[in-house]
Amino acid sequence: MSTVRGARERARIEVTAAIKDEARRMLAAEGAAKLSLRAVARELGMVSSALYRYFPSRDELLTALIVDAYDSLGAAAERADADVLAAGGAPLARWTAVCAAVRSWALEHPHEYSLIYGSPVPGYSAPMDTVAPASRVANVLIGILRTAHAGRGLALPPLPAALRPEAVRMTADFAEGLPPEVTAALVAAWAHLVGLISFELFGQFNRVVQDRDAFFAHAAGQLAHAVGLPVV
Repeated sequence: MSTVRGARERARIEVTAAIKDEARRMLAAEGAAKLSLRAVARELGMVSSALYRYFPSRDELLTALIVDAYDSLGAAAERADADVLAAGGAPLARWTAVCAAVRSWALEHPHEYSLIYGSPVPGYSAPMDTVAPASRVANVLIGILRTAHAGRGLALPPLPAALRPEAVRMTADFAEGLPPEVTAALVAAWAHLVGLISFELFGQFNRVVQDRDAFFAHAAGQLAHAVGLPVV
């Protein structure tokens, strides 16, 4: 019985992977808004009722693709940080390596990046299942800042009095141990990072920025300064 059950589990894993691969192909060709289970089933030579046993709805398939994308991006960021840390790199080097890894992943996976950071999919609302995977990159950056804060310290960015209650709340929610000034600056830096990558990926830098590697490296350094990381 265990052999049969193992074979069934392997078959389910293989079919699930095939469904997601075909869905990603459709995302690249037509965009997330046009994704449908019937179309995926047709391309795979399956009847719709069979595919529904794997993904009962389009939204569940979308969620699986979104979670996979966030996990892939998060893993890339975590590897980059671990590599620099293992080599004895300082928090600034770790920060810039993670930023570069996020950009590289986006350029290598443009359609998956668009799925998680592009326009919302009409009629789709992301469930709580996506929160933890979506937080992986931010958690890496928070960890770098915590290390710096506990070591040489951080240069606290300015924080308007009117924003302090919100910065305190954000710190308690997801960045415990950081000064509120740094938390507010980090949220802004993360939005800035995503904006930089989106501008490059979606063609907004065309005829504006030519040496994009150098431009991005400079911008990542500026973001590190904005969150208070030591420059050396």
